[in-house]
Amino acid sequence: MSRIGKLPIEIPKGVKISLDDTLLSVEGPNGKLARQVMTCVTLNIGETSLAVVRNDETTAAREAHGLTRTLVNNMVVGVTKGFQTDLEINGVGYRAEVKGNELVLSLGYSHPINFPIPVGIVINVEKMTKVAVKGADKELVGQTAAKIRSFRSPEPYKGKGIKYSDETILRKAGKTGKK
Repeated sequence: MSRIGKLPIEIPKGVKISLDDTLLSVEGPNGKLARQVMTCVTLNIGETSLAVVRNDETTAAREAHGLTRTLVNNMVVGVTKGFQTDLEINGVGYRAEVKGNELVLSLGYSHPINFPIPVGIVINVEKMTKVAVKGADKELVGQTAAKIRSFRSPEPYKGKGIKYSDETILRKAGKTGKK
């Protein structure tokens, strides 16, 4: 039995969960999310909790048990609290700003980078060097933050670039010079 999969998911007040064949829809104060559920697991929806049950003991069903429970829990947390990833920009002249529905990044290249903000994502920029990516879909928030970070990954000598706020960059010593 999966230790993660057997845990019930608490359904907070104001969250509606509906299952139409294999399409699970979760609606709450922060929006609406939908996802296809694998056919090797069954969702038992109660009034205050939801349980994920395996249909059989095949390898695919055992693999999908904990995964499905985690994905459904992320949907419930996303529509109630939401998810946020913070990024920091380090470097002289490196900055970010939001113009309309685009994030404009100046990262030392000969041109600014215009990144269109995906639907369902909110990006806040404070002090031009701190970027907060917020949204209800955990996968989309992480993917958007990773895409923004990929425009200028932090380098190990001076630490210039875009990094996650909780990330530590392993620094290397530069050249020692000729003696």
